[in-house]
Amino acid sequence: MTVTPRAGAVVLALGATLGAGVFTGFAPAAALAGPWLIPGLVLAAVTALCCAFSTADQHRAYPDAPGGYAYIRNQLGPWPARIGASAHLVGRAGIAAALAGMFGAYVVPEYRVAAALGLIVVVTALGVAGFEWSARLSMAAVGVVVGVLALVVLVCFSVAPPENPVVGDGVGGGPGFDGLMGASLLLFTAFVGFERVTAPQRGDRVFSARALHFAVPVVIGVVLVVCIAVCVAVLRQLGPARLALSPAPLRDALIVADGRWLLPVLGFGAAVAAVSSLYFVFASSRRTLVGMAEAGDLPAVRSSWAFEVVSALLAVVGVVALPPSTALAVGACGTAFYYGFTNASARVLLQEDRTWPMRTACLGLGLSVLLAMSAPADALVITGVVLALGVGVLALGRGLGRVRQAAREAVR
Repeated sequence: MTVTPRAGAVVLALGATLGAGVFTGFAPAAALAGPWLIPGLVLAAVTALCCAFSTADQHRAYPDAPGGYAYIRNQLGPWPARIGASAHLVGRAGIAAALAGMFGAYVVPEYRVAAALGLIVVVTALGVAGFEWSARLSMAAVGVVVGVLALVVLVCFSVAPPENPVVGDGVGGGPGFDGLMGASLLLFTAFVGFERVTAPQRGDRVFSARALHFAVPVVIGVVLVVCIAVCVAVLRQLGPARLALSPAPLRDALIVADGRWLLPVLGFGAAVAAVSSLYFVFASSRRTLVGMAEAGDLPAVRSSWAFEVVSALLAVVGVVALPPSTALAVGACGTAFYYGFTNASARVLLQEDRTWPMRTACLGLGLSVLLAMSAPADALVITGVVLALGVGVLALGRGLGRVRQAAREAVR
C-alpha cells in the first residue's frame, strides 16, 4: 500500500499525539473549568496550530538543526535557548510521567506505579536498541486508538446517563469560566505530538511545505474532533463533578454506561496510545539533549543511549514524586513555556524563510505564555523551581567547561 506524503504526515503526527491528554486530561481540566471544557479544547487547538506553524517554518530555515533548542539558539541566543531547553525537558518529563501513569490507571490500576515504571523501562529499551517507529506502525496504532475511542463514545451515548450533581458556573470559587485558561493548558497536551512531522529528527522523513500546509491543520482538526466527541460522551455519563474526581475518566464512564465488559478493550487501546506517545516523547527529549551537547551546554557523550537513560530518569522522578494530574500540569506548563520561546524565535525569521504569516507566531507566543501562567499553582511553582535549577546547572557546567579549557590551553 502506497502512503502519500500528506497521509503519511497525518498518520505520523497522530501516532505521537493521541495519548495522555485524551485519556486523562479531561478530569483535571473539569476540576478547573467544569462544563467549559469544550471552549478550553478549542483554545488549546488554536494554540497548538500556531506552535506547529512556527516549528515547521523553523525547520525549513534550519533543516539540520536538532530541534527547538537549536532554533531558539540560532534566532535568540544561548541564554534563551538554555531556558527554552530546560522548559522543554521539564515538559517532556511531566508528559512522560502522565503517559506512564495513564498506562497504569487503565491497564493495571491495582499496581499503577509499578506498571508505569515498567512501561518507562520497556520504551527506554526500545530507544536504546535503535527501534524505528515506521509509518505503517503508526497507522496501526492510530487505527487501534481511534477505534477504541469511537467505541467508548458509542457506548456512552447508547445508554441514558444517571442523575449527576449540578455544579455552579464558577461563582464563589467553583469550577467554571474562571478556570478556562488553566483547563486549556491541560488540554494543550492532547495536541503536542505535531513536532513528529513539523520538526523531524535527523534521519526521519522530511515533509515538504506543501504537504504540511495540508497535514498540520488536518492533524489538529482530527484531534480536536476526537477530543470533543470523547469529552461530550464522558461528560454525559459522569457530569463535571464526577469527572473532576476520576483518575481514569474513560474507564469510569464505561462502567457507568454498563460497558464493563469493554474494559479490556479500553485497556488495550490505552496501552497502545501510551507506548506510541511515550516513544516520541523520549525521542523529543533525546533530540534536545543532543542539541545541547553539540552546542557545548552539556558534556559530549559517545553513546546515544546515555540520553535515553536521562530521559527515562526524568520520567521516573515524575512518576514517583507527583500524582498523575500534577505531572500532567507540570508537563503542560513546561511545554507551553518552551513553545513561548519557540514562537518568539519564529517571529524574527526572515520573510524568505516563512511559509506561514508572522502573525501566527505572534499569536502563538501570546497564547503560550498566557496558558503557561494559568497553570495550577503547585504545577507553576514546581515548573519554575526546576527551570531555575536547570538553567543554574547549565550555567555552572558551562563555566566549569571554560575553566578546564583555559587550564588545558595554559598547560600547552
